[in-house]
Amino acid sequence: MTMKQIEEILKPSQVGKVVKTRGWVYRIRKHKDKVFVVLRDSTDIIQAVVKKGTKAFKDAEKLTIESSLELSGKVRKDKRAPTGYELDAIQIKPVHIAETFPIAKDLSEEFLLDVRHLWLRSRKMTAIMKVRSKVFEAIHEFFRKEKYYEFQAPIIIPGGAEDGPTLFQIEYYKRKAFLAQTWQLYAEAEITSLEKIYTITAAFRAEKSKTTRHLCEYWTAEVETAWQKLDECIDLAEGLVAHICQKVAKEESKSLDILGRDPKDLLKIKAPFPRITYSQALKKLEKSGMKVKWGKDLRTLEEKKIASFYDKPIFVTHYPKEAMAFYKPRAPKDPRTALCFDLIAPEIGIEMIGGSERDMDIKSLKKSLKEKGEKVSDYEFYLDTRRYGAVPHSGFGLGIARLLQWICKLDTIRDAIPFPRTPRRCTP
Repeated sequence: MTMKQIEEILKPSQVGKVVKTRGWVYRIRKHKDKVFVVLRDSTDIIQAVVKKGTKAFKDAEKLTIESSLELSGKVRKDKRAPTGYELDAIQIKPVHIAETFPIAKDLSEEFLLDVRHLWLRSRKMTAIMKVRSKVFEAIHEFFRKEKYYEFQAPIIIPGGAEDGPTLFQIEYYKRKAFLAQTWQLYAEAEITSLEKIYTITAAFRAEKSKTTRHLCEYWTAEVETAWQKLDECIDLAEGLVAHICQKVAKEESKSLDILGRDPKDLLKIKAPFPRITYSQALKKLEKSGMKVKWGKDLRTLEEKKIASFYDKPIFVTHYPKEAMAFYKPRAPKDPRTALCFDLIAPEIGIEMIGGSERDMDIKSLKKSLKEKGEKVSDYEFYLDTRRYGAVPHSGFGLGIARLLQWICKLDTIRDAIPFPRTPRRCTP
């Protein structure tokens, strides 16, 4: 008899058939004359009823939560069952009888992080990981359709591209090096060869932040494009997010239902997205009773307020130059601002994407580096990209965990990654 996965059994065409499946005990209830076993695998759950007097009953009595087993039974429909179908068990073959499972009534966040290696088996985490996998698939699909080349940059780097104090320092033989926060400096070198490139990579930021939207190790999708101006870069970011939302809604609707996200919410996420400047954002905030001094970066509080005005992701452009990274050029029409943008998620109001045009002027870059306290000599390889065949170009980075936090309606970003790393946690 061919082994079937549970989702293959949960169909009207299987009613009345004897099938064989396997998995782990998700729930179990033992009575004198019956044992109810809810079996799970990677696809779904199904309840099996094991009656006293059958060959399977003695084996069923031995089972514990998370025991692994093979089971054969006859399929029938039952509205009372968790997924609408039940198996009348004929035979059970225990593969492993699990010890007492430690996850019971204590579902506090810290405890679940301590036993993350086990909590990943939960229906919630399984659904999140399926959506996460689909997001990665959608990113590759989108960029390859747009004829982008995948390119990998080094993780071990000599210096930073953004904020030096938040770099993780490592010992690289007899010299110091750092873990990369972004591929950008290396990507800018590669675009003069391939012109259109993207990557999905791990990134590292040594922020001592304990918020629900920060991680020390996270995954990012980054893109760099030659000959591309700011508006075109924004169009690309818009297209990427819309594509991800459409694909997840259509292909992981069951997972979204488990997470409490209506797939229809994501199907509505189509281009165009609203676009406002930083100065316009400040005016909107002031009208709503939140006054922000011009020149300050937007905090979570302000981003959440801006998000409340819209039902789609929102682009905020032209932030103050002095608050931006050294490589973001001044806007010709308003030199106080930079040619840059953030994309803010609706509902939760957090920045998902940051992007910009890249400054082509060596003098300007050197000045910005000095103002940021960086050694210009550490960036000679980068400045070479401006000396030899420089062209207008732009790029952005998408924080995949933040996107997942929004899509999956998660209270904390820590649930958007299998094993989160924070200032207080590097285990399990």
